[in-house]
Amino acid sequence: MNVVVCVKQIPDPAAPGELDPNTNNLRRDGKLIMDDSDSYGVEMGLQLAESAGGGEVTLVSMAPNNETSGLRTALAMGAAKATLISDDALSGSDALSTAKVLAAAIKRSQPDLIIAATESSDGYTGTTPVQVAELLNLPAVTFAKKITVEGSSIKVERQTEAGYDEVTCPLPALVTVTAGVVEPRYPNFKGIMAAKSKPVDDLKVSDLGLTAEEVGSTGARQVVFEVVAAEARQAGEKIVDEGEAHKEVVSFLEKLKLI
Repeated sequence: MNVVVCVKQIPDPAAPGELDPNTNNLRRDGKLIMDDSDSYGVEMGLQLAESAGGGEVTLVSMAPNNETSGLRTALAMGAAKATLISDDALSGSDALSTAKVLAAAIKRSQPDLIIAATESSDGYTGTTPVQVAELLNLPAVTFAKKITVEGSSIKVERQTEAGYDEVTCPLPALVTVTAGVVEPRYPNFKGIMAAKSKPVDDLKVSDLGLTAEEVGSTGARQVVFEVVAAEARQAGEKIVDEGEAHKEVVSFLEKLKLI
């Protein structure tokens, strides 16, 4: 089974994020790391390929400055190779533009299964994976907490607020996984050394049959006009119990229409 895993490389969340004052977009000109949420997708892909008795995991990522640090981490986990799309024309891309780029790159690999995180830690739109599936005309199953391959189809336990749904769909397909779907392995020394020599295919927008007008800030349909600090939490109402506190509590719950 050949699996493509979408890996987003993001600024280290442990460091304060910086916004570009001209665009209000997150600056990505420093070292980038693999989004922690994508480590679950990489591990899931590796386990599915291993259980299928053959195949490999290919990584696909879009990042500036030919950044591969995050990809090398995923390669050290066991992925076979990676495709990196890095082009100045991609600066300012919105979720749909990103989906177009990823879809075009994924199409070159002709995978049996595409895995992505439910959403990235630095964007939280949660829309890019399903847009990729739509562009590739593939079924998409989201919020997977368990994936099982059954011949030419997959069975997914899709997490919901009330438990989970059992969904079956044919391959090829795209699945987004939740944190905790598997326990990601830690790259060992052998894997880290091997990752240094694994191939990373560098692509430009033109290599994908796309134009600069379709991506980047030119093709973006989403613009950040302003970024403001979240309002500070205000102190709640205090009730001093003098024998009638239960009435105050009931009145408060009634106002919230909870009772």
